Amino acid sequence: MELAKNENNFYAEIGDLLKQARNSAYKAVNTLLVQTYWQIGKRIVEQEMQGKSKANYGDYLITNLSRHLTDTFGKGFSEANLWNMRQFYQTFPEFEQFSTHCVENLSWTNL
Repeated sequence: MELAKNENNFYAEIGDLLKQARNSAYKAVNTLLVQTYWQIGKRIVEQEMQGKSKANYGDYLITNLSRHLTDTFGKGFSEANLWNMRQFYQTFPEFEQFSTHCVENLSWTNL
């Protein structure tokens, strides 16, 4: 009986270690995704500025970028998502200020 209890405790400890590791990995991946999406938004805005921010240039740029990224990397790069990344950068132009307070608790689905 005591041996079975020790074994169950051992299994529970190992399970807890795995859960903690997975949660840490998810947080790290989410942080990297948020940083990457911010950087993509920044590059979109910078590219638009080279084109003098003409009204239709952003539409053309994002449409073509969406097609290219979807062809290259698969789902997740719709025009709407790219517009959101652009807006994310414009809303938080200083990522360091944003990241200090929010990134660890923000998942990519919040963008």
